[in-house]
This record gives sequence, C-alpha cells and structure tokens, in this order.
Amino acid sequence: MWRQPCSDRYAWKEGPFDRTKMRELSPGYVSEIDTVDERTWCEILEHFDDANIYQTWSYAAVRGGRQNTSHLLLKENGDIVAVAQARIAKLPFIDVGIAYIRWGPLWRLRNAETKEETFRQAIRALRNEYACRRGLILRLFPILFDDDAPRFLPILKEEGFSRSGKEQRHRTILMDLSRPLEDLREGLSPQKRRELRRAERNGLEIVEGIGDELFEKFIKIYRDMVSRKKFVEFNDINEFRSIQGLLPEKFKMKIMLCGSGDELCAGLVCSAIGKTAIYLFGATSNTGMKSRGSYFLHWKLIEWLKHNRCSVYDLNGINPVTNPGTYTFKNDLAGKNGKEVFFLGRFDSYANVLSYWCVECGDTLRAIYRTLRGLPKTVRGVELRPKAAN
Repeated sequence: MWRQPCSDRYAWKEGPFDRTKMRELSPGYVSEIDTVDERTWCEILEHFDDANIYQTWSYAAVRGGRQNTSHLLLKENGDIVAVAQARIAKLPFIDVGIAYIRWGPLWRLRNAETKEETFRQAIRALRNEYACRRGLILRLFPILFDDDAPRFLPILKEEGFSRSGKEQRHRTILMDLSRPLEDLREGLSPQKRRELRRAERNGLEIVEGIGDELFEKFIKIYRDMVSRKKFVEFNDINEFRSIQGLLPEKFKMKIMLCGSGDELCAGLVCSAIGKTAIYLFGATSNTGMKSRGSYFLHWKLIEWLKHNRCSVYDLNGINPVTNPGTYTFKNDLAGKNGKEVFFLGRFDSYANVLSYWCVECGDTLRAIYRTLRGLPKTVRGVELRPKAAN
C-alpha cells in the first residue's frame, strides 16, 4: 500500500516542520563526514558500548561495497560522542536512493553517562547530511526498544522521522548476563537445566575459534539443517563468512562447534563487539538433537561471554507464531534471565519526494518477494514447481 507524502506530518512549537531544510546543531556540536579510514573507524568502535557487527567497516564492504559506504562523526567540544555508518544505495542517472543505518547511530560511550541530547544531535546531523544535502531517504534502525518509546519517539518525531511503512517490528529476547554464573544457571528453565546436565554427561567436545576452516565446517551442518527443516534463508551465511575474513581479529565472530569423536553435532556463530553479544547462526544435526549439543554449546558460550564482560546476550529474533520451535528453545534458554522485547522500529526521513517514491516502490517489491520466498512448496494441496525449460 502506498503512503501519501505529507508535508505537515510533523509540527513544531514554532511552526510547521519543513522537511527540505537543515537544522543547525546545538552549540558545541559539529559533525564530520567521511574523514576516517578503516583502521580509525575500528578504533572508534571500541569506545562505544553499543558497537555491533552491523556498524563495522567489513560488514558494509561486503553488503554494499566500500564505495557505497559513508561514515559520520559527531563531536561535542572536540570529542567524538556519536558515530554512524550508512550503506548507500542509489539509482543510476537520477541520483536518488537510500542511506540505511542499521543498529545505529552509536551514542552510548563506554564508561560515560548516556545523554538523550547526544542521540538527538546525532540523528539531526544524519538527516542534514543524507536527507537534506544528498537528497536520499534516510532510514534508521536504532537499538531502541518499546521501553525507550516515551523518551525517544518524541525526539525522532521532532527531528523529522516517522516509522517506515507498516512493517512488522522485530522481536527478540535479551538475556541479562550481569548476574553471577551460578545464578544464571539457576535461572534457566527447569527443562533446560535437565537437558544441560544430560549434555554434560554425554562427553561432548567443544572446538572454538575464529578461523575460516571452522566457518566452513559450521556451514556444512548449517546447510544440512536448512535442507532437513526446509527453512527459508533471509540471511546469506556466505556473506558472513566473507565478512569474517575482512574483520580485524578483535572483532571477528566467535565460532563454536561440538561433537563426539569426528562427528559434529551442533554449532553456533556469535558476535561480541560492544557490551551486547548477538547470536547470529545456529545449527544442529540429528545426532546433536539426541545429545543435546546445542544446549551444551550455548552454556559454554555464556561462560565465555561472562569472561569477556558482555552484559547482554541478544538471542536475535523470535516469532512464536511462524517459528514456535525456535521460540521455545530461546525462551527456555533465557529462562528467568531473559526479557522479550520489541525493537522500536525503522524510521525514515526525506527531503526529496522522488527518493521517497522510488524507495517506497522498492520496499513494496521486496516485501512481495520475501512473501513469495516464504511460501511453502505446496499451497492448499497444489504443488508449486518451476516450469520446465523448453
């Protein structure tokens, strides 16, 4: 469904919001665009608690290409207080498109007080650059949840952002790792504690690391699982393998495999850059289901995350309706230590109506494509097969 652009969607106390005009940053704040190289960007990320794999230089290079990536720094009195990496996608010849910032901006500095004003100035600077100056539609997917709505929705609205379409908001479980390890184990669901004890008695061996050979082994059991369960893959695991090859060692994803003898039964891939670790991929073979290998792996990962001072484990996506099995697994794993949350959503701002319409059309086509990909092979008893080649 099309959304009609509305010039008076936002209202300010001093008058109607003019989406075509830039707004000055508050005194003391300045922004810089594309003034850093890859090494400097990696060093900057280490200073933010909300740093994540989606804001790494390597992720953007694989997903969109280095030439289609832009970086903004926000400084207050000369010090960097917020940053954001945008992936740029433009249509040729007509110079319109989108700047997409996933899990950004980053504005929660390590060992510093978080200020809502920093977030406001960051999204204002982003809008000035990408929506007003470049004429792109700016799409933010910030790390904000429903609990943050009373404080941050007004800021987003006042700075010229509205929710992107009518998409279903992402939902996940956040596991609190700040408690002692014995309390975390006690907080698992009773079933998970029993499964974990059984797994520990099965003599499983753990192999962990960051190398490509481990990623290759994980992909093998992952592919077997996808084929067995007929999952629809919306994330290309080979892209993440390429990202792993480009990431600096301190940012590389953690790969953990477990098995008995030469037979692998389960594996997972996790990213832990800031204070929140993200569960990216998991796979279990038929043998792993019997040996409870995935339970054992996740517990060993939790021990590792505690050792590396991560305070939150994001189990990265749940849907009790379309994927009840995975939801049950993650919910039981988190137990009393977990909290189900909805992301606040994606937010758009634009000054160029042509960019708006082009991106809106692309969103509609992509939604249709994803829906068709998710259809089962049979619909109401009629088998769907590709047409034979002539």
